[in-house]
Amino acid sequence: MSLLNTEVKPFKATAYYNGEFIDVSEESLKGQWNIFFFYPADFTFVCPTELGDLADNYEAFKKLGVEIYSVSTDTHFTHKAWHDSSETINKLQYPMLADPTHTISRNFEVLIEDAGVAERGTFVVDPDGKIQIIELNAGNIGRNAEELLRKVKAAQYVRANPNEVCPAKWEEGEETLSPSLDLVGKI
Repeated sequence: MSLLNTEVKPFKATAYYNGEFIDVSEESLKGQWNIFFFYPADFTFVCPTELGDLADNYEAFKKLGVEIYSVSTDTHFTHKAWHDSSETINKLQYPMLADPTHTISRNFEVLIEDAGVAERGTFVVDPDGKIQIIELNAGNIGRNAEELLRKVKAAQYVRANPNEVCPAKWEEGEETLSPSLDLVGKI
């Protein structure tokens, strides 16, 4: 069963954020757009490149009212140690959620049970707490923050304009489509 348009399941977690440990739950998500950005593990290879890319684009996400939560099955203590020891990870200004119990990874169906780590999964959650975008990548393929930003803008646009849809490669400000019988077979 697809998780699209389903509500985020209940969870409680500790995150490393701005030099502190904070509590985060599904209640923390209400009223804003959120991204859950799962990655396999701290102190690895592809993961810091992705998290650094998100950090480089974080202000653009914040301008759209989006909070980012990076999530791995590491502890919040490990997140702090990585943040303190890596120049790339030190740039992060968004919460790094710890999921050592695997609750969040199971809730989003990205846990690799045999390995105890999460898949590279990205989930965009709307202000009602419902999942609107899902992206899964193989462990050896990194993601692109600018493409994720484009997708978030499209999700926000169609939420605000429910009678329109965004075609392939749509960019903010470009023409959208209004589905109708007149369009069938014309595109």
